[in-house]
Amino acid sequence: MQYKVVELSTVDEGSLERTLNEWAAKGWNLDGIQFAMRESSKRPAMAFVLFTRQGSPAQHDEDVARGRLLRMSETGSPTAALAAEYTREHVEWAAPMISPLSAHERLARLAGLDEPEPREEGLTLEPEE
Repeated sequence: MQYKVVELSTVDEGSLERTLNEWAAKGWNLDGIQFAMRESSKRPAMAFVLFTRQGSPAQHDEDVARGRLLRMSETGSPTAALAAEYTREHVEWAAPMISPLSAHERLARLAGLDEPEPREEGLTLEPEE
């Protein structure tokens, strides 16, 4: 007997239906569905769809798996390579240059003023009579 577990992180009618149809077409029989619930919601957070079929378990080629791990250790994973390439291409966006602004200048920009009002230095207020 072979077993297959499919994890669904989005649990809705469509994802359940697609999963059932996809694996039934491949010769798997539905064995059950387990739902993982959140405490704060009545809707399931995840679902594990369990399938079975007759046959001997799949044999894994350990040499092929070791070779794949060795290549990944030497060259890095494809996902890490894509992430590094994306970061290199978007370095300006990922780490924008920050020019130091005073609080007054920042408030002026947020208020939509083109140029902040010049500071008045040495201003002395005369008491009213």
